[in-house]
Amino acid sequence: MGLLSLAIWVPIAFGTLMLLLGRESQAQAVRWIALVGSLIGLVVTLPLMSQFDTTSAAMQFVEKAVWIERFNIFYHLGLDGISLWFVPLTAFITVIVVISSWQSITERVNQYMGAFLILSGLMIGVFAALDGMLFYVFFEATLIPMYLIIGIWGGPNRIYAAFKFFLYTLMGSLLTLVAFIYLYNQAGGSFDILTWHTLPLTAQAQTLLFFALFAAFAVKVPMWPVHTWLPDVHVEAPTGGSAVLAAIMLKLGAYGFLRFSMPIAPDAAHEWAWLMITLSLVAVIYVGLVAIVQKDMKKLVAYSSVAHMGFVTLGFFVFNPMGVSGGLAQMIAHGFVSGAMFLCIGVLYDRVHSREIAAYGGVVNTMPKFAAFALLFFMANCGLPGTAGFVGEWMVIIAGVQFNFWVGLGAAVALILGASYSLWMYKRVYLGAVTNDNVRQLRDINAREFLVLSLLAIAVLYMGLYPKPFTDAMDPSVAQLLQHVAKPKLP
Repeated sequence: MGLLSLAIWVPIAFGTLMLLLGRESQAQAVRWIALVGSLIGLVVTLPLMSQFDTTSAAMQFVEKAVWIERFNIFYHLGLDGISLWFVPLTAFITVIVVISSWQSITERVNQYMGAFLILSGLMIGVFAALDGMLFYVFFEATLIPMYLIIGIWGGPNRIYAAFKFFLYTLMGSLLTLVAFIYLYNQAGGSFDILTWHTLPLTAQAQTLLFFALFAAFAVKVPMWPVHTWLPDVHVEAPTGGSAVLAAIMLKLGAYGFLRFSMPIAPDAAHEWAWLMITLSLVAVIYVGLVAIVQKDMKKLVAYSSVAHMGFVTLGFFVFNPMGVSGGLAQMIAHGFVSGAMFLCIGVLYDRVHSREIAAYGGVVNTMPKFAAFALLFFMANCGLPGTAGFVGEWMVIIAGVQFNFWVGLGAAVALILGASYSLWMYKRVYLGAVTNDNVRQLRDINAREFLVLSLLAIAVLYMGLYPKPFTDAMDPSVAQLLQHVAKPKLP
């Protein structure tokens, strides 16, 4: 079994084992098995980084075996510079979520941990799949564990939020399935994604394919105006669910644009770039303004995620190496930063059982260590130089200015809005005098919480101070993609 198969199936195997360990009396053993499973899942992704050839744009670690012979469907995996970093990122966030959920989840622990480990393997499968049907199966299968995580361990309106999440994402994906079947027929009965990239297609076919793919990927990102499911889901989801949703699941949609929409329909992508840029700028500016007025901490960070993912799609559709690499860097950074911010909200919620900003004030007086970590993550969310949040946003703004000064200026405004809602929330929750007895009785983070936040802080600072390893791996694949997209594919 190859490295990529191990990265996919090790967490799924451990997750399945979790489901078989059914008794509540075994909860502590389940937690340890889940931690071991997630750590092994992370360890098997490390050689992918160390053995990756950063000078090549070709697919690496390729595995191919017949899956459904009658329809020419293969179990076909591979990584290039575009998909490489999302595999270890997914495995890393899974470890973080398992540790962070150690005490907060007390019911059905085996099912909770099992769902997360299975979800981890499925998401890695999405990033590694090179067969269209295999991609679609992994892409849709991620909905099931996430639906259960929201619907079983979520808040009071969890069923509504879970249904909204499922219906939005499933309805978008059905059009994508139609697009895949059309491409399968056009390619002479092949689901090979790299073959699809070279198919000559008419302008009308490209436009229809572009919007069919857009239906699934825009909802997943989520882009404005199909973002309304995200705040509801974040508010109701358990802390671990919010962390994984923000850190990894939103990236599946953005990744889809680079792997499918742009290379398969390059002429349509260029033709409709103005629409993508407009929707991205609306997300960056309008949704940033919406975030400022939120009273619920989770809703504020959820809207912040929509705004930050707007940077990603903006970077992609200016068709500039700096922009695409910046969008990818922003995806990785957002994985660390947004996951950390939701876990910080979880730390407070576990103690006070309220997400309302007004329920806090002066937390720094009773939880100084925690407030220091939170400050770092809030600053990274603002795009402070030296943190991961700065790298991608700065590259996208430069690319935006090179494309059109006003587009770059619009993107830059988002940094001011990001600072506004992030620091305004930090001021009200953490600074000033202690405002109530709940805050007065708070205890600072324990060793387990300190470990989780330390790991995320190291990741945020490392990427912010030394982004070169991340961008070096991306550059050849990004250059090849833009070279491919620059050539018309009209027959």
